[in-house]
Amino acid sequence: MKKATLQISFDSEKLGALKQYMAKKEASIETELDEVMQKFYEKYVPAPVREYIESRETDDQPKPARQSSSAAAQKNAAENEQ
Repeated sequence: MKKATLQISFDSEKLGALKQYMAKKEASIETELDEVMQKFYEKYVPAPVREYIESRETDDQPKPARQSSSAAAQKNAAENEQ
């Protein structure tokens, strides 16, 4: 699924302290925010809508390219000769 970028304002001194202490616990702001956003999504988006979006995610995955019938016939003939 395509990702969007969010931009928020936060006190720079607090952000510096947050990064410092998160680093000590080997945590990342991005990971924590991803988890919070997922919780917001689950809290506010109705289940039927989430199910619809999830079903579209699986439908959007690339499908293998189909061979033309003549290309498939040529491939089969080559395999049979071996």
